[in-house]
Amino acid sequence: MTDGPDYRDLVWAQGSLTVQRLGAMLAPVTFVLADGRQVAPMHIAPWAGTPAEAGLPGILKRLRGEWPCVPFGYTIDDPTAPPDWARLNGTAAPDEEIHGHSSNSDWTWIKDNGESLALEIEYPAQSPIRRLRRVVTPDPIAAAVDLSLTIEVKQACRLPLGLHPTFRLPTVAGGARIEPDPFVSGRTFPGTVEPSAPLFAIDAEFESLASVPLRVGGRGDATHVPFADDTEDLLQLNGLGRVSLANLDERYRVTLSWDQSVYPSLLLWYSNRGRKGAPWNGRHVALGMEPICSPFGLGPNSAAADNPLARSGLSTARDFTDGEILTTRYRIEVNPL
Repeated sequence: MTDGPDYRDLVWAQGSLTVQRLGAMLAPVTFVLADGRQVAPMHIAPWAGTPAEAGLPGILKRLRGEWPCVPFGYTIDDPTAPPDWARLNGTAAPDEEIHGHSSNSDWTWIKDNGESLALEIEYPAQSPIRRLRRVVTPDPIAAAVDLSLTIEVKQACRLPLGLHPTFRLPTVAGGARIEPDPFVSGRTFPGTVEPSAPLFAIDAEFESLASVPLRVGGRGDATHVPFADDTEDLLQLNGLGRVSLANLDERYRVTLSWDQSVYPSLLLWYSNRGRKGAPWNGRHVALGMEPICSPFGLGPNSAAADNPLARSGLSTARDFTDGEILTTRYRIEVNPL
């Protein structure tokens, strides 16, 4: 077992990938398509590797690609939240980290078979989580990467969980299309993600991603990205296990599939030049397509409580028993359009 280099790479017939120790984040990834073209679907924040990353929380320093978040979410105090949600938001615990310890700290490389990259991270002594283990394995015969996450807990606990794949978007407005599998229900965020750039109505339900209630009234199409207007917002789709992003501009489709029994929902993070403060500076354009067991990434206390989504029958946190070990698997695959 070794801390080792900050980055490690793998190359296979259909591509190449890089994993960094910070957050165990996966990116860049270059896939070689069946028609011979090379595409790089994962997002890398424009400030990564520049002096602007100094002083940022670990999760933001070299923000990129895909990584696991345990526990998922963070506590907010939102004056626009409806009463049923506002009573749960409150104040963050002193040891709370945005999207969990795993997202903000360096992982340790562990022995692998030469065909995968494997890392693990030990959690602080006061945490009910003992460690996480992550394995990244290219598919030897496809433009795809298979991933696994193992969560070991020390004691019984109730935690929100999430994966955080973040994808690069074309520069042309509407140049990509989100294609979710059929889902049971859709919800808009119960509050305001970015006060200066809201898009969707507060705490509203919808049945189609092509017809979502808007803050200004009426409905809008949330399938085609990036948007022409600056915005920062979230949507949650419940009851599905696969989603695709068709990059119409570059003629490829990236598909993400996961274990729906562990992550019953998909959080869509529309980061569309809406955040104007540093390090975002109105230039961050990306789409998060994040399998979760969580209510919109709200704090762990909100997730574990009797929140409105939980009352509807949706799992927003997972119950672990003493000493439980959970392994979940998921896949990122790319094909030409």
